[in-house]
Amino acid sequence: MKVSLNWLGDHVDFSALSIPELDDLLTFAGIEVEGVEQRGVEIDRLVVAEILSSEKHPDADKLSVCRVDDGAGPSKPRQIVCGAKNYAVGDKVPLALPGCQLGGGFEIKEGKLRGVESLGMLCSGSELGLEESSEGLLILDPGAKPGTPVRELFERDTIFELEITPNRPDCLSYLGVARELAALAEKPLRGPAHHGDSTTPTRAAKDGEIRVSAPEACPLYTGRWIRGVKVAESPEWLKTKLLAAGLRPINNIVDITNFVLLEMGQPLHAFDLAKLDGGIHVRLAGAGEKFLALDGETYELGPDDLVIADAKKAVAIGGVMGGEDSGVTETTTDVLLEAAYFDPRSIRRTARRLGLHSDSSYRFERGIDPRQVAGASDLATKLILEHAGGVADPELLVCGEAPAPPAPVALSNDRCRAVIGCDIPDAEIERILTALGLQKGKAAWEIPTFRRDLEREIDLIEEVARVYGLDRVPSRTVARFAPASKADAAHDFARRLQQRLAGLGFFETRNLKLVSGAQLADDRATTHRGMSPIRLKNPLNDEQDHLRTGLLPGMLACARRNRNLGNGDLRLFEIGRVFTATPKGDEVEHEHLALLMTGARTRRSWHDAKPSALDLFDLRAALESVVPGLNFVPADGGQRLLGAVSLEVGDGKKATKLGLAGFLPPDRAREYDLDAGPVAVAELNVKKLAGALTGEVRFAELPRFPAVTRDVAMLTPAALSHGAIENFFRNLDQPLLVDVTLFDRFLDPSGEKLAADRKSMAYSLTYRAPDRTLESAEVDAMHAKVLDSLKREFPVEFR
Repeated sequence: MKVSLNWLGDHVDFSALSIPELDDLLTFAGIEVEGVEQRGVEIDRLVVAEILSSEKHPDADKLSVCRVDDGAGPSKPRQIVCGAKNYAVGDKVPLALPGCQLGGGFEIKEGKLRGVESLGMLCSGSELGLEESSEGLLILDPGAKPGTPVRELFERDTIFELEITPNRPDCLSYLGVARELAALAEKPLRGPAHHGDSTTPTRAAKDGEIRVSAPEACPLYTGRWIRGVKVAESPEWLKTKLLAAGLRPINNIVDITNFVLLEMGQPLHAFDLAKLDGGIHVRLAGAGEKFLALDGETYELGPDDLVIADAKKAVAIGGVMGGEDSGVTETTTDVLLEAAYFDPRSIRRTARRLGLHSDSSYRFERGIDPRQVAGASDLATKLILEHAGGVADPELLVCGEAPAPPAPVALSNDRCRAVIGCDIPDAEIERILTALGLQKGKAAWEIPTFRRDLEREIDLIEEVARVYGLDRVPSRTVARFAPASKADAAHDFARRLQQRLAGLGFFETRNLKLVSGAQLADDRATTHRGMSPIRLKNPLNDEQDHLRTGLLPGMLACARRNRNLGNGDLRLFEIGRVFTATPKGDEVEHEHLALLMTGARTRRSWHDAKPSALDLFDLRAALESVVPGLNFVPADGGQRLLGAVSLEVGDGKKATKLGLAGFLPPDRAREYDLDAGPVAVAELNVKKLAGALTGEVRFAELPRFPAVTRDVAMLTPAALSHGAIENFFRNLDQPLLVDVTLFDRFLDPSGEKLAADRKSMAYSLTYRAPDRTLESAEVDAMHAKVLDSLKREFPVEFR
């Protein structure tokens, strides 16, 4: 937002403050200053000239030969060849004399254009840096004296480029910024202090005048008829203010509505009354309804879009942009002045869906002050009557009512001092809050309607702190060592997981905790049983209206973005919080770890031209590196995962379920553009994972005695998994059995070599004693007991 210091000076006296001091004040107030620009005309040999005559160039249809008075008098005119057409004899215009340096180092010299001598150049506003673009010469004040340096006609100004945070829509106006600076500089507000109060009588609108059929999107709509106006060029002071704010002057009616928008932060719109058929109807658009906007584009609207319509057609997209067919032009004589309060969510949804953003939608999206609607209409009406003439209806027509004001907030001055850490007097606390627009009540502070971000006591304390000045709070060095807490332990554990996975070649992702309902549907497999997702009461938009219940949808979106950018070989992980609600409505937070692997196992090279694809076994290896002793138990992944396995630690009776792993089904992979190869994913509960790994780590010396290996081949049911057999061996009470490896597996779906419901499994079992060399007979006896236990546990047949 561009803010003119001269315009701010209408509200607060800054004459005693330098530009750097104002910059610091804004920065300490939490308003970022992105840039400072000095405005004005500081060009030598640039003077006022009066056009005495103008004739067509003898050899160029688009050029004219002008004679101008440059201050030497009409008897000594200066000849200039000019291409502009917007001037008349007697106009005062800027004249760049030979030797004048314009922007870009362009020097004016005497010369000939198509054979006619030209002793200088008549200038446009853009050539002087006063306008972004110009269609002709800059016409100066008729009272300007020829020969006067042009710099004397244009007041110097300083333009601040401010970045306003979304929670401070009140600062999207000159009055709002001035209020902040007045509080910071301890100066009173002055000048036209129109704070929103209206003195115009109001009347409830009738159906034939104004009707609102979508009150949830437009709680308050007002209109005022002004007849007999004369549309013309705006006065110089108004054009100067708009140009300083980066807006192009159009005509006096439109410029006044833009001035009020900048001055008060209240968007307005003026309709040409002659172009309206009947009264105003504020409604939702029909499906596929077409609308021609002021930008010349035609938009297809939907039932979620709010429109301002007459009896036959939409004439504006509510809070976003007016229509081409109902705008004010030079022929307009009667106008309808609209001032309204629109629901921020409705405006945000429409503006984003259409990709149509304006100064009005920018303010409505963030929330304007509903109390100032009538006052802004009053100010605009007053200015229109002053500069365009006409007669205004004596009453303001109103439909609906403004939202309720914010609730009062109690503040303890003692707590304020304790939190800030500074002994601020009661009088100073009250001065600060009063200067910011708050009013002290009997038991609490009344919050103004333009500061709906102030909801709690700590919010008021923050306001006091930033205005008082954080640089004035004394620093204290406190030597205090807090004992380790559960939060510290959880943080350290998560950090170790990050380091371990990064060491394995994984890259960490960070995704938003806010997701859409569609993403929740895609994440249904990770939602806890008996739990439900949590929907926000006041979401910023429909794409961020729920808290996430799992991490995988966000990671899949990251994988899609990487794949679309040419990075298809991915090892990703994320550690973050997920949220669910119990049947009783209690919110529950869990910290999860999610992993995703897809693409090639190794980089393509001369010795591996076609590397194999990453799969679930690679994911298993990574998980086992992080979670020693992890078991993989077949599980039902629903429609979301293929080959799903439950991730568990502990034996079968006391197993702790940590999460789920598996492959993304092909149809789901295609939804994320990840169908080039298998996508292995897993998601675990970090708290349960930490609890399963709390035991002490004991290091053992390298074995000094040889191991003895025995192989066993067996026929098993086809449904019996290797994981179940592996878990059996792992939990077997046989300390000398130190390793079990599956080295062969055979299935024959045809049933020719082996029954289709059977499979062959071959394992290598390794035995070793830590204190002696095992005898062959001893190993044979142990091996026989192991096989006997295996046969009792499973229906296997040894070969």
